[in-house]
Amino acid sequence: MLTIEELNKFEELMSSGKLEEQFRGGSLNKQYEILDLLEKLMDVAELADATATKLIFKDSYLEMLTGVKAQK
Repeated sequence: MLTIEELNKFEELMSSGKLEEQFRGGSLNKQYEILDLLEKLMDVAELADATATKLIFKDSYLEMLTGVKAQK
């Protein structure tokens, strides 16, 4: 599993402009690799959003319907 530290490093790479520099200065293969990585990251982010929503609201709905708190 990815760690928060790894995600923070990648966030810094993007926000600092270094990823863009790597893209602009890279070979065509490197540019495609970066674009593929960003596309995959966007797909995973959508899945993360859906998963978080499911995890958060699953127990909430259970509590609402049954009046019993889910055990964790």
